[in-house]
Amino acid sequence: MQPLFLKPVFKEMIWGGSALRELFNYDIPSDNTGECWAISAHKNGDCMVATREDSDYSGKTLSELWKNNKELWGESGKAEVFPLLTKLISAETDLSIQVHPDDEYAKAHENGSLGKTECWYVVDVKEGATIVIGHNAKDKEELEKYISEKNFKGLIREIPVKKGDFFFIEPGTVHAIKGGTVILETQQNSDITYRLYDYDRLQNGKPRELHIDKCLDVITCPFENGEPAHREAKTYEDGSVERNLVVCSLFEVTYVKVEKSVKLAQDTDFTLVSVLSGEGELIGKDGKKYIIKKGEHFILPNGFGEYELKGNMELITSGCANG
Repeated sequence: MQPLFLKPVFKEMIWGGSALRELFNYDIPSDNTGECWAISAHKNGDCMVATREDSDYSGKTLSELWKNNKELWGESGKAEVFPLLTKLISAETDLSIQVHPDDEYAKAHENGSLGKTECWYVVDVKEGATIVIGHNAKDKEELEKYISEKNFKGLIREIPVKKGDFFFIEPGTVHAIKGGTVILETQQNSDITYRLYDYDRLQNGKPRELHIDKCLDVITCPFENGEPAHREAKTYEDGSVERNLVVCSLFEVTYVKVEKSVKLAQDTDFTLVSVLSGEGELIGKDGKKYIIKKGEHFILPNGFGEYELKGNMELITSGCANG
């Protein structure tokens, strides 16, 4: 089994910037680049397998492989669509205050789409930056009052953010990534966002669409900020760290810091990997070595098995949770 190295898809956004080029040396389309869809089989950004001499799948899209190569995915491959999406989000200015639906609501109101459970690992941040997580309304009636009065400053819960922070965003949670922040987002394979407030800014001379009625339908009241379920962290003799960040019914996400060498078990049907810093080697159970470096994203298919990471790197791994 070979790793599937993927070519990112970039998205220009009204709130984007140039940080993805500065941090990862990506060839971005403009200085308003807001998103890197790093591992995606979504129709709005379907990643292609990169051309490498050791790949049998070069030039194929991830959605093609999901449909036609079920041997790569294990039991998870029974799902209709590839279940996960990994993004890097670069916010030069504030994203809209927004909320996402769950699977049931999205299926009923968004042409059968998946809902959007997501989580954020903070890759880089400017001093003094904040994010929005949650709100202060005690019930739907108070929520409607905040919205009708456009008292969004009073409604939202804004907190400071620093590099290495992690946030789990369940459907129904009011949230916003704010300017000066770069995150790696692991989410369901969905592109559904309901905007609650967009600061009255214009795009091409017009305000962007808001979705107030749908927001009122799906926002959870009151907001409860619980710590996500996660597994115990592991520290190795050389100082390397394997820190599980969340396990939910849809996925699990782990931060890995490699100081010299770490051996990891593939305990999900397949494994998504993003290299956030450094460089080194990925060594499969067959002894085959692959050079990996900052800014690369790849998938270890089903059956790849135990693998070793050597070098000095930070990575995020994820997969469909197996309980």
